[in-house]
Amino acid sequence: MDLAPVLDGFAVVLEPTNLLYCLIGVVVGMLVGVLPGLGPAATIAILLPITIGIEPVTAIIMLAGIFYGAQYGGTITSVLLKLPGEASSVVTVFDGYAMARQGRAGTALGIAAIGSFAGGTISIVALSFLAPLVASFALDFGPPEYTALALLGILLVATVSSGSRLKAVVAACVGLLLATVGRDGFTATERFTFGNLNLADGLDFVPIAMGLFGLGEILYNLEQRHNATQAPTKVANVWPSRQDLRQSSGAIGRGSVIGFLLGILPGGGATLSSLAAYAVEKRRSKTPERFGKGAVEGVAGPETANNAAATSSFIPLLTLGIPANATMAVIFGALLVVGVTPGPQLVTEEPELFWGVVNSMYIGNILLLIMSIPLVGLFVKILRVRPAILAPITVLITLIGVYTVNNSVFDIVLVIVFGVLGYLMKKAGFDPGPLLLAFVLGALLEDGLRRSLLIFDGDATGFFTRPISGTLLVVFLLVAVYPFVATLRSRRRQEPAQDTSDPNTKELV
Repeated sequence: MDLAPVLDGFAVVLEPTNLLYCLIGVVVGMLVGVLPGLGPAATIAILLPITIGIEPVTAIIMLAGIFYGAQYGGTITSVLLKLPGEASSVVTVFDGYAMARQGRAGTALGIAAIGSFAGGTISIVALSFLAPLVASFALDFGPPEYTALALLGILLVATVSSGSRLKAVVAACVGLLLATVGRDGFTATERFTFGNLNLADGLDFVPIAMGLFGLGEILYNLEQRHNATQAPTKVANVWPSRQDLRQSSGAIGRGSVIGFLLGILPGGGATLSSLAAYAVEKRRSKTPERFGKGAVEGVAGPETANNAAATSSFIPLLTLGIPANATMAVIFGALLVVGVTPGPQLVTEEPELFWGVVNSMYIGNILLLIMSIPLVGLFVKILRVRPAILAPITVLITLIGVYTVNNSVFDIVLVIVFGVLGYLMKKAGFDPGPLLLAFVLGALLEDGLRRSLLIFDGDATGFFTRPISGTLLVVFLLVAVYPFVATLRSRRRQEPAQDTSDPNTKELV
C-alpha cells in the first residue's frame, strides 16, 4: 500500500477550512441525532444546495461528519428520554434508558461515546486498507457486472429494509419507475413526461431526496410529537468505572467487526448492525435476563456497531459508486452535484479527495469523543424547544435550498409532491429508503442492462458466462428465493403441530 496518497490526505484534512467544516459536520450531526425524526438523510438532503458553493472535498467532509455524528447524537435521547433520535439508536433504548432510571445515565453515555469512537476508528483503519483493494478489483467491472450489482443492491435493500418486505419491494419498484421518467438515453424518446418540458431531462435527485426525507419526515414527526415529552433525566458520573469498561470491552470489539461487515452490504447500514450486535451480545451472555434491565453490554455493542457501519458504508459508495443505504444515496447525489463521480477511478484519479474524506473521519471521531459529553447539557435544552417552532424554520430552509439549485419553481412543486408522498408512505408503513435507493440505482441498472444486451447480441445468458456478473446473479437468485424457502419450511413445521392438536385425532386415539 502506497502511503504517499494517505499522507497527502491528512494534509488536505488539516487545512483550516476543512477542519472547520469537519467540526461543523460533527456538531450538526449530533444535533440531528438529538432531534427525534430528523435523521442524517433528511439533513444532508436539506443541505445539498450549500455544497454547490464550496470545494468538493470540503463538502463531502462536512456531509460525512453529519452522518457519523448523528449516530452518537441519537444515543442521547435514547438514554435520557427513551426516545431514539435515530433508527440505529432504537436498540440502545432497551438498556440505556434502564441504566438512566438506575441513576447511571452518565455511565451509559460515556460507554456509548467510547464504543462509538472505538468502532468508528477500527472501521476507518479497515476502510483505509480494504477500499483500495475493492477499487482495484472493481476496475474489472463492465456493464454486465454493474447490472448484476445494481440488481443485487436493490434486492438486498428491499429484503433487508425495516418493516414489511412486500412494502419495501413495492417502494423499490416505484423508485425504478421514477428513474425511467425523461428522454431515453439510447433513442431520445420521451417517457412519462406527459408533454411537460420540465420532465424531459428526467426527475432530479435533489427534490426527491429533500421531499421524501426532508419535508415528508417533518410532516410525519409533527404529527407524532404533538404530545409533550417528559423531562430529561439528569446526567452525572460520566466516566464509566473499570468494571463497566471490563464488561463492555468484548461487546465493543464484536460490535466493531459486526458493524464493519454489515455496513458494507447494500441494505445493511447502522440500523441492522445495531440490531445484530445486540442480538449477539444477548445470545452469548451467561445472564441474558439482565438485558433490557440495564446491561452495559446492551449499550456498548449496538453503539459501537452503528458507528462502525456508518464508516464502512463509504466503501461501496466511493469505490463502486453503489450507495449501501438511504443516507449514502443522498451523499451519492451530493457527490454528483459537486461534480465528483464515485467509482473505481476515484481512488487513482482523485486521491486527495478520496483520502481527504477517509482521513477526515479520524479527526471527526476524535472531535466526537471530546465534545460528546460536554455538549450533553446543551442538547438536553434543545430537546425542550417545541417542534412547532423548529418545523416551519426547517421547511422554509428546505424550499429555499431546493430553489437555489436550479432556480426552478417546478423543483419546489416536486419537493411538495414528494414531501406529501413521503408523509403518506410513513403513515402507511412504507420505508422511503428503498424508493430513493432504487431511483439512484435505476439509471445504472437500465444503462448497464441495455449496454450488456448489445454486447451479448440480445442473449441474456451472456451474464452467466462472465465470472463476476455470473456470481453476483447467482447470489441475487439465492437472496430472492430464500424468503420463499423459509416460508415453506415454517409452514411444514406448523402443520404437524396443528395435526397433533386436532380434537378429532384425540378421539380416535
